[in-house]
Amino acid sequence: MQSTYTDYVQQMRKIADITNAIAVLSWDNEIYLPDAGGPLRAQQISTLAGLVHEEFTSAPMGRMLKNLTGQKLSFKQSKNIHWTYRDFRRDKKFTADFVMKKSLVVSQSYHAWIEAKKKNDFAVFAPSLDKLMGVVREEAGILGFKHHPYDAHIDIYEPGMSVKRLDVIFEQVKSRLIPIIPGVRKITKIKAPFLTAKYPKDLQWKFGLALLEGMGYNFKKGRQDISAHPFTISFGTDDVRVTTRIDEKDFANMTWSCIHEGGHALYEQGLDGKEYGLPSGSAASLGIHESQSRLWENNVGRSKEFWQFYLPVLKKFFPQNLRSVNLDTFYKAINMVKPGKIRTEADELHYHLHVLIRYEIEKMIFESNIKAKDLKEIWNSKYKEYIGVDIKNDKEGILQDVHWSHGSFGYFPTYSLGSFYAAQFHYAIQKVAPNLDDHFAKGDYSDISNWLSKNIYRYGKTYTAEELCKKATGETLNFDYFMKYVTQKYGLI
Repeated sequence: MQSTYTDYVQQMRKIADITNAIAVLSWDNEIYLPDAGGPLRAQQISTLAGLVHEEFTSAPMGRMLKNLTGQKLSFKQSKNIHWTYRDFRRDKKFTADFVMKKSLVVSQSYHAWIEAKKKNDFAVFAPSLDKLMGVVREEAGILGFKHHPYDAHIDIYEPGMSVKRLDVIFEQVKSRLIPIIPGVRKITKIKAPFLTAKYPKDLQWKFGLALLEGMGYNFKKGRQDISAHPFTISFGTDDVRVTTRIDEKDFANMTWSCIHEGGHALYEQGLDGKEYGLPSGSAASLGIHESQSRLWENNVGRSKEFWQFYLPVLKKFFPQNLRSVNLDTFYKAINMVKPGKIRTEADELHYHLHVLIRYEIEKMIFESNIKAKDLKEIWNSKYKEYIGVDIKNDKEGILQDVHWSHGSFGYFPTYSLGSFYAAQFHYAIQKVAPNLDDHFAKGDYSDISNWLSKNIYRYGKTYTAEELCKKATGETLNFDYFMKYVTQKYGLI
């Protein structure tokens, strides 16, 4: 009997249910898991990951996809089959044993990273990272590549992207962005002791919830928790959760974490729930996903108009700290450009130097058999070269990010891609909504929400990132828009 598109949807939703069960276990892994629960949780996730692989790469699944490829389908249906068949052919290259092995190594690495960060000692994590680097190098060989082994992993997060294309983009970061940073540092330098005053944890938490609600995050379909590294996770459009972290001596940490993760969550909540389990109900790429968080975090959340509305709200929570702080001073302070050691706390310009460093190191990992123990020195030297800071301990250095412990090699470049897409989207929104800033000043984000719903959310993964960008803005990714945004913004400051 010939397979139908309905059969395909049913099978994809079955797989999605198991995948999201893994996601719930992973969320619990980072939020509530008891200290002794790590090994058993790693085993549970590994077992379910093996089941997903078996279901997705089964012979009946392959026959169904091949059969549907030749059938007359709608545009969206044919795109779903295209992407699923592409992923099937990729995943078919892996054995169930390899999938379970990688899942187990990743789970063990995450707990080793947690322990290393607590002890501020990279040596605790290095043996696990060596195992993980071995696995991802093996994975690149299994997947295959035309030009560079790193391409195999980049393509997982950003389909169609490559080292060749990223080298061009990051060369523009070096040649066009880096030269303007010293001058911007000078014009944005300001004394702002209120930024590091004490902001009680409970009040920061309440303000963060107010920010998320104001952005349009639906708490009936989500929740916020505390984690070591802020993240967003989705189990479907009706259950999208975010996390944040709070430093009582740095309210900016929690504030822009909430806005950033809120941008991710709005994308997930905005996808078409009727397409659950299908590419058309999933994010286009990690670069597009990051464009949503960076658009909200920077283009919206660091704008003067945004704080014209929210500074009075913030003052109600912290009147003692902010009584004498006016809008101009606050705006300049939150947009100060200065070198730092932590990527997630970096300003809009230095941020891309942090990503550049990780990109160059990850390329190196795939180009050679470099050992984990040698990465620390390379990391520290690149921070000195590009940002001009001395890394004094592992917690503020090579242990600061969770990504490698998750096996997420190839993820970091999408952060910069996201900012560059965001600037281009922001420009396109301004063209059709000339009163955008005035609306921000009133706490009204309907212009941006409507544009994103119409041009980004509703398409899911029907298009590649570059195709989606061209459809929404008239051209593929263009670094000029980011440079135009930052030069205009800091020129006014």
